[in-house]
Amino acid sequence: MYLPEAFAETRLPVLHDAIDAGGLAIFVTIAHGAPTATHVPMLLSRDEGPLGTVHFHLARANPQWQASSGTALVIFPGPDGYVSPSAYPAKAEHGRVVPTWNYVTVHASGTPEFYHDAGRLHALVSRLTARHEARQPAPWAVTDAPAAYTAQMLRAIVGVALRIDTLHGKWKLGQNRSKADQVGLLAFYDAQGPAYEPMAEMTRERSKGQGSALDPLGP
Repeated sequence: MYLPEAFAETRLPVLHDAIDAGGLAIFVTIAHGAPTATHVPMLLSRDEGPLGTVHFHLARANPQWQASSGTALVIFPGPDGYVSPSAYPAKAEHGRVVPTWNYVTVHASGTPEFYHDAGRLHALVSRLTARHEARQPAPWAVTDAPAAYTAQMLRAIVGVALRIDTLHGKWKLGQNRSKADQVGLLAFYDAQGPAYEPMAEMTRERSKGQGSALDPLGP
């Protein structure tokens, strides 16, 4: 990942929080000499290894797990949004501005372990289900399905545990712009409506304690 210093995030708790806040991740490997990817929800175990371990499952019929070897990459996309040049006061001052796209993302890499143990798979899908069903008014549990049906479904998947060896975060939120442009950027986000609220929130959070013009309470 291209990572200019101004956009780098290295704090482990912040990176873990971003992983946990995400929904669908992207599992990328090399298979038969070509890159292949699967979009899949994941769980993070923060205390399994120095950088944590992510857990997920693939369809047994998915050839990616059979053909892949070596290091894999997992991409956790965060909030993102287009930025118009009109967001910046610099547009009126000198015009030397161009469109861009701001975003937050975390990249994790490691060597995946593939497994078929039914008990381990049951625990994994139970944890995944509990996490995402927690928001439902009447949460569904794996144990709500007939045991024989659950066993059949478990035979159709392969578990994956990827212990993270390298972890990189990129918070591209306009930190390289002037203070005036940063204020304009935040006003631009606010004008876009609810879809841009996550970007506005993360931009404000990034400014805390850095003396940015976006943070009126900063030093």
